[in-house]
Amino acid sequence: MDNPFVIAGKIKPEYFCDRKEESARLVRQVTNMANVVLMSPRRLGKTGLIDYCFDKPSLRQHYATIFVDILRTSSLNEFTYLLGRAVFEAIGFRSQKMMKRVVATLKSLSGSFGYDPVNNMPTFDVKLGDIANPEYTLEEIFSCIEQSERRCIIAIDEFQQIVNYPEKHIEALLRTHIQRTSNANFIFSGSERHLMSEMFLDSARPFYNSADIMALAPIAEDKYLAFVKHHFESSGRQVDNEAVSTIYHAVEGNTYYLQKVFHDIFAELSPNSTCTVDTVQDALQRLIAESHHKYSEMLSRLSLPQKELLYAIATEHRATQITSGNFIRKHHLKSASSVQAATKKLLEHHFLSTENGAYYIDDQLMRLWLLQ
Repeated sequence: MDNPFVIAGKIKPEYFCDRKEESARLVRQVTNMANVVLMSPRRLGKTGLIDYCFDKPSLRQHYATIFVDILRTSSLNEFTYLLGRAVFEAIGFRSQKMMKRVVATLKSLSGSFGYDPVNNMPTFDVKLGDIANPEYTLEEIFSCIEQSERRCIIAIDEFQQIVNYPEKHIEALLRTHIQRTSNANFIFSGSERHLMSEMFLDSARPFYNSADIMALAPIAEDKYLAFVKHHFESSGRQVDNEAVSTIYHAVEGNTYYLQKVFHDIFAELSPNSTCTVDTVQDALQRLIAESHHKYSEMLSRLSLPQKELLYAIATEHRATQITSGNFIRKHHLKSASSVQAATKKLLEHHFLSTENGAYYIDDQLMRLWLLQ
């Protein structure tokens, strides 16, 4: 049988764990013409949830679903390029009529399209350098969305990345286009909660009050336990309840790390065998050991004050008042100003996250590695 603990690629519905309430809410919102902000730490299943919803017949059969991951982008040019390609692929290939309409609308890129003689259709051979005026091309892309035969649902993953673009007006520019669009709704997905909250909850920002906020929490322990036991028992294997609870709390319900541990155990454990607490602890230690080079390389790029602060916060788990004298003395840090400077850099480079005045490492495996 397939390994039911999927850690890469698309997840079949039968291997998708719970999220019944979250998926129902997300589908209900976007099909009722609402925009949604989907927030959660990394590797908690945002992308999987969006894919799962996009595959539901209620969306797949009646909407054009478009997914764009902008985590690696650093400018409006790159954003426009990825959005344009996604819109071309999702809308243009539905019919020759729509393909001609899309190509005709993207006038600024008309000289850059390729051609497939077999299918007698244009291809998106546009390169990043072909976008000479991204604001003009972006306007054309939204015009294509407006002309789509099917209403569009557009998910932009890691949306907080736009605050790092050199173009400081990007929030206002996108908000204007989105506000004027009558043929699409948007899912703004992000893993930097403090940045996403500032963008959508600060009354001085363009996206203020423009979407419903949906915070994705870890899958409930009892739901994940039932999921693991079902798939182990279906394959003739057994798993102790305490084993699931042990790893669940060790990684704080992080979906990816839970799936990775049980993926590896399922692959190694023969039928008629039992997964015990020792089994999951051994698997977790192997995972930490396998990540040693990656985390060592990441820390090698940090300054000494940044490393010291990272270790201090790992020890505290969730640290508050990190510039206070007590915190600085307890962890032998240099000064409040040094802590402030280190915090800023660690947040910028995604080593730290913050929520309600507390700072924490949202990569649970990194925290466990730092504590060893």
